Amino acid sequence: MRRLAALIAAMALSLAVSADVRLPGFFNDHMVLQRDLPVAVWGWADAGEEVSVRLGDGAAVKAKAGQDGAWKVRLPALPAGGPFALVVKGKNEIRIGDVLVGEVWLCSGQSNMEWPVSQSNDFDRERAAATDGQIRHVLVPKRPLSQPDADLRAPWVVCSPETVGGFTACGYFMARVLRKELGVPVGLINASWGGTRIEPWIPPVGFREVPALADIRREVDQFDLTLEANRQRYAEYVAKIEAWAKRTKAALAAGGPLEPMPVPAGGAVPFAERRDPQQQPTTLYNGMIHALVGYGMRGAIWYQGESNHGEGLLYTEKMKALIQGWRTIWGIGEFPFNFVQIAPFRYGNEDPEVMGRFWAAQNAATAIPHVGQAVITDIGNLDDIHPRNKQEVGRRLALIALNRTYGRKDVVCSGPVFKDMAVEGGKIRVRFDHAAGLKSRDGKPLTWFEMLGEDTEWVKAEAVVDGETVCVSSPQVSKPVSVRFAWHKLAEPNLVNGAGLPASTFSAGGVPYADSLGKVSEAPEYTLVYELDLGRLSGAVAYDKDASASVKAFDRVAYLLELQAEGRPTRYVWVSMDAFTDDARKIGIPTFASGAAFQQKVANLTVVTNAKELTAGSFAESGNIEFWPNNYGQANGAKIPGASDAVYDIGDQPGDPRDGYGCMQVHNYGARQTLFAINNWKAGGRADLGIGNSPGEHRDWTFAGNAGSYVVKKLRVFVRLRR
Repeated sequence: MRRLAALIAAMALSLAVSADVRLPGFFNDHMVLQRDLPVAVWGWADAGEEVSVRLGDGAAVKAKAGQDGAWKVRLPALPAGGPFALVVKGKNEIRIGDVLVGEVWLCSGQSNMEWPVSQSNDFDRERAAATDGQIRHVLVPKRPLSQPDADLRAPWVVCSPETVGGFTACGYFMARVLRKELGVPVGLINASWGGTRIEPWIPPVGFREVPALADIRREVDQFDLTLEANRQRYAEYVAKIEAWAKRTKAALAAGGPLEPMPVPAGGAVPFAERRDPQQQPTTLYNGMIHALVGYGMRGAIWYQGESNHGEGLLYTEKMKALIQGWRTIWGIGEFPFNFVQIAPFRYGNEDPEVMGRFWAAQNAATAIPHVGQAVITDIGNLDDIHPRNKQEVGRRLALIALNRTYGRKDVVCSGPVFKDMAVEGGKIRVRFDHAAGLKSRDGKPLTWFEMLGEDTEWVKAEAVVDGETVCVSSPQVSKPVSVRFAWHKLAEPNLVNGAGLPASTFSAGGVPYADSLGKVSEAPEYTLVYELDLGRLSGAVAYDKDASASVKAFDRVAYLLELQAEGRPTRYVWVSMDAFTDDARKIGIPTFASGAAFQQKVANLTVVTNAKELTAGSFAESGNIEFWPNNYGQANGAKIPGASDAVYDIGDQPGDPRDGYGCMQVHNYGARQTLFAINNWKAGGRADLGIGNSPGEHRDWTFAGNAGSYVVKKLRVFVRLRR
């Protein structure tokens, strides 16, 4: 019933009327309006009521409330100034005083944007200095909602020593610089919530504009009442409820049997009624942003990502959805959107490279027009996800605004940004944009540069400034192919430009695929049966090469799996073993069609690999395979020595044969090692692939969903024909 009431209330919202003229609850004393843009003022009244709006000594502008009671006017654009009175008249009169016209910025994100001045560095000094009453702040209340709400109540607060402690620190310290440089009032709208992901802040239209987020879009669309199909569906449901209520009332009076209440079509639980509603798609847009749409502003600043930091380049797509979504609904063009690159942090036992991938995703978002990034790798705190030096964060956001929005081209607003690289013998020369005065921040050798060679993994490299370039080299790398910088969650590099702004993370170059077959001495004894690009995995496996029909008698089977992540050498593992079947159709990917299902030990295992964590060599009795098209569980069904019943590893139990999840794993149980794993092939680009033990909880790559992270993913299956 609570869910039904929420839906009916959302549908009825557009029909709500009020006897008195009223304004949104954040239109109140001390508000700041955006200069040089038409000033939108809106609200509600009785249907057909005439409403007039006047700001200061300007002419009144009139509008009539529509059938739904809504009205809206646009006042002429004004230069910075004030204070003014905003007077709204209908049957009643509303007078809002001390209204300023200046620059308005929306401040949003998670805890580092929510972080107040009172918990930042030097608060006693900052509090005493907070005497500029032309900086104003409004704090949006935290409200996750399933449907957009057109109103919210929040007071505007004038900056003073008594109030500044509650202001968003990033926003306040940005505003302080803008006040000094521009000399106009600054208003901050603080809509932030600690710990939240990016998805709750994105409007439905944002998800629709980004194809990579189609899965989220489909879920969001089922609750979007702006879609006619949904309005019709809910209208039909309300009609059923009304009819049911009438019948139920009669049945109660007659003492007759009662029928169950109708269930909504689809039956999905609205986002705000789910666990952690503030983490569900659109809920914070609905409750904390939607009511603001149309309010004049210069742009937005954003500090978020800690709660999405493990997503790599997918985060770029979500940034596109947020930025494009907000710009679409606001209707004031491609307004500036400036964000803070999250700081380095330990993040528990996670992959050290997780932040390199995430920072790369944040870097990629700067390709969106009028989007700027403040890099703060030099002012973070590895042991505190909330760095206290918000003064410098705010200053760097202000630099971006001054340069790109307010036309102060003499203001340097960016640290060095990777431009290109060139291999020069045994070194790599890196060129940067914004490189004037390139230097080491602390006078020490440059840190956090790494190189990759044709036959090496990433190694620490020496880096030397040469004019506006950096030359990178390593005695361990004679043939360099790639270079990267600050590709680690603990990276606090010291490369800056003459303005003291830090360089941003990058990874550049590439390693051409090199066939690993030639590195296996026994390979010439074997005949190729199957070849498959694992990027084409699906429920129905279609091999690139399939010679199984011509293979008759064989005594050994071999697998060569090659995986190459972008910018890394190819990792490979060759595993051969005594034949465990005499049917060549059952040695490839185990599908329902092939009839392959094996959970058994295998004899005389041979392992050849360049994965240092694997034990290479020959093993007479310590190999086992898990091949089936089924789903599976953690139980050690085959009693493999050393296997766990609590996690997915070297010994698991096949499950529902109808599921089609799929498992193709070869293990050296004596060494407690997964040699390779190919799982969940029906997921295609989200299949699980791995060589060696997974670094995650489950050692056999179950739930890794990482197929999309490889640029090369190739499986070949061989047999040794019987002699």
